[in-house]
Amino acid sequence: MPYLIDGHNLIPKIPGIQLDDLDDEKMLIQVLQEYCQKNARDIEVYFDHAAPGGVRAKKHGRVIAHYVSEHESADAAIARHLQRLGKEARNWTVVTSDHQVQSITRRARARLLSSSDFAELLIAEPRKAEQDGSPLNKNEVAEWFRLFHEGDE
Repeated sequence: MPYLIDGHNLIPKIPGIQLDDLDDEKMLIQVLQEYCQKNARDIEVYFDHAAPGGVRAKKHGRVIAHYVSEHESADAAIARHLQRLGKEARNWTVVTSDHQVQSITRRARARLLSSSDFAELLIAEPRKAEQDGSPLNKNEVAEWFRLFHEGDE
């Protein structure tokens, strides 16, 4: 299931990234790319206040970043995206904590996930990977020791 993300709404929920960081959007895109690679998901993230004359959308692997001009908000762009999707919106999850966007998401019958809840998913990924890389148990150590030292006798 692909995601539509309100980028500036999510950034403050991610440890180590702040809205006043110079590269806050780039940092978020990197986190999202890692998530997409591990989970085979597609993400479209929207950011407000794009630089005049700058790129409007840029693909970063499975992440598409949309940069919305000062004449529109990311909220309005997400609403327009949901409207374009029509009935297909049901196959998307919108990540936001903005009440207006949440309301639009419900009307479009898309799934909804708060920015805080999605941030928890992002944070849980590295923790899960660390746990999966647990050290060998005693039996495994003994087996490896036996295999590597069989010919030493």
